[in-house]
Amino acid sequence: MLKTPLAYLSVAALGLTLAAAPARSAEEVTLGAGDRGGANYAFGRAICRLLDRAVEGITCSLSPASGGDAAASFATLVDLRNGSIEIGIARSDWQHYAVTKTGPVEHMAGSFDTIRSLFSLHSQPFTLVARKDAGIAELADLKGKRVNLGKPYSSDRASMEMVLAAQAWTARDFVLVEELPTDQQSLAFCHDRVQAAYYVVSHPDPDVARLAKLCDARLVPVAGPAIDKLVAATPYLAATTIPGGVYPGSSDPVKTFGATLTVVSSTDVSEDVVYRFVKGLFDNLERLKKTHPALRALTPGDMARTGLTAPLHAGAARFFREQGLM
Repeated sequence: MLKTPLAYLSVAALGLTLAAAPARSAEEVTLGAGDRGGANYAFGRAICRLLDRAVEGITCSLSPASGGDAAASFATLVDLRNGSIEIGIARSDWQHYAVTKTGPVEHMAGSFDTIRSLFSLHSQPFTLVARKDAGIAELADLKGKRVNLGKPYSSDRASMEMVLAAQAWTARDFVLVEELPTDQQSLAFCHDRVQAAYYVVSHPDPDVARLAKLCDARLVPVAGPAIDKLVAATPYLAATTIPGGVYPGSSDPVKTFGATLTVVSSTDVSEDVVYRFVKGLFDNLERLKKTHPALRALTPGDMARTGLTAPLHAGAARFFREQGLM
């Protein structure tokens, strides 16, 4: 007679135990991106929204970084090093400078040894634009023209100086040289003060679109043996192509080169969290590609290899091995 009550008590106690056991809580991930309203912030927002809606066990919030893409990339890497964010978006050139302690990071205090790559997104190419009436159809035609070289010591100026060095050019090879920051060159271009300008941006870009529509700007290929040699010798650069039809007057694909936007983390973030983050994004890659035109050409193979100048995080490596991507 006592077996039945005892059995009920045992089952009831087990039920209480199970009910009291806490469910696995969602992992909160803070993702560092660029300026609010900028392209990098848009990519970060798309990633966070996708994770929140489609991936169980992870919640994502954005932490904006101030400055343009270059400044924001460095700020993001500092935040990762300091542990104020778990994951961030940074350009491959700044990722390379940080982990090798070279370039603008060479003499800075502190180490970036904990920075790890997760995957890449897309290129932010060196985009050369020329006036329709300037007679500039290819990179070699730039010689002898009126050009903007960019603000001295800026990240964009460093890109232009790489092109000049590759072509064995100096400022003396141009009729006129301006040193205008990116936000001031449009006016000089439209008023024919300079015949060529450049941007290091994600595409489509509103500033390039405005020049194409209002001032007859045309995209110019930045290609040839000298550029091929530059890309081959620089680990954070990759050849890329701006699709045709993105801007008025540029119906054909345009070859160029550039750094790559990468998603990074640190060794302080667990393998499990990074694995679930990367798996969640790759499992929903088609949805991510629809969030911004710049992401449409993403492929798993390129994302697992291109522009990853920091060592691969163990969590990302685990997923890529499972998928045969490494």
